[in-house]
Amino acid sequence: MTDLPRYAIYFAAGSDGPLSRFGAELLGYDAYTGNELPFPREALEVAPDWRDLSADPRKYGFHATLKAPMALASGRTEAGLIAACATFAGKTRPLPVIRPVVDAISGFIAVIPAEPVDTLQEFAADCVRDFDLFRSALTAEDRARRKPEKLSEQQRDYLDRWGYPYVMEEFRFHMTLTGRLDAERRGPILEMLRARFATLRIETLEIDRIALFRQDDARARFRIIGEWGLARADLSASSRD
Repeated sequence: MTDLPRYAIYFAAGSDGPLSRFGAELLGYDAYTGNELPFPREALEVAPDWRDLSADPRKYGFHATLKAPMALASGRTEAGLIAACATFAGKTRPLPVIRPVVDAISGFIAVIPAEPVDTLQEFAADCVRDFDLFRSALTAEDRARRKPEKLSEQQRDYLDRWGYPYVMEEFRFHMTLTGRLDAERRGPILEMLRARFATLRIETLEIDRIALFRQDDARARFRIIGEWGLARADLSASSRD
């Protein structure tokens, strides 16, 4: 495996936000505090093995990937990455806004946009490009772990160029709530998660921040070590030009 620690740049929904609490409770882990949390009663009722079903996303904390986990390249430091996050966040841009829904994606369940959002795709691509100088090159072991034989030609190209196959046109924003589920189990779990999500009454979600996550060793969970609000472009000014 890649040298540790590893770092990732994710979207997280704010330490006090209802969406963050929703995700952290379902994963049983709060990446802001590092604390374990009890699972909701509804989750255990529909799936007594909920701890196992949520084990994979629990390791990463509730998030949406922008720059996938990476070891730092030679000569790069955590302090330098933190400074780069602040610089990136300070650049004014139109902030993406999505209509979040809970749905299945590639066999697991996540919070995803109800429809494509161009500004979100552009923002995610900027994150991939701007932070790539901090990324250590993939090892042969890490590349093999991505099972390149199962990827499309474009995904393999992206894996080799950016260290992760699901970037640029392949990017799909998702905040994961479960591991992969068999089709027969997915229905009742999806129904339960949609019902819990509906109580939040979140009609729109602005992608208004980035968070830096760190994994200290192979057994450790990722934890947030920094968060930066994004500078918003003044669209009203441009509309007057």
